[in-house]
Amino acid sequence: MIASHDRTVSELAEPFHMSLAAASKHIKVLERSGLLERSIQGRTHMCRLNPRTMSRAMEWLQFYERLWNVQFDALERELNKAKKEEH
Repeated sequence: MIASHDRTVSELAEPFHMSLAAASKHIKVLERSGLLERSIQGRTHMCRLNPRTMSRAMEWLQFYERLWNVQFDALERELNKAKKEEH
């Protein structure tokens, strides 16, 4: 939702059936992590994605994805082996 353009806290909360207070708590966590920036325009809180931080997070995830894939491939082989042994 937020990747395409800035959103209000209300817009971010609406599809998740949560209160504005709960959404605000989630948004604060994203702000502290640097993934999201919030600006206040009058009484409206606008949220935007921080692409620099998101890019660094994606690099980290991609690095570990390779490791996870190796482990998941090994798990799949073991499960298939166990399945064949059952039959």
